[in-house]
Amino acid sequence: MKITIDEDRCCGAGQCVLEAPDVFDQRAEDGVVVLLDATPPAELHEASRSAEQLCPTAAIEITE
Repeated sequence: MKITIDEDRCCGAGQCVLEAPDVFDQRAEDGVVVLLDATPPAELHEASRSAEQLCPTAAIEITE
């Protein structure tokens, strides 16, 4: 799994952080997503996929 983010698309909703806090965080100044782990371990794949689905602006892209 490889995760990429498009910061320009992020609206700062924070759903990704709630779903996968070991993979995503938010910048304090504007709430934009911060990718903590672009290649998370297998035990975080399900939460990462869920975060991708929950993102209201499709700022998260996962490739397998």
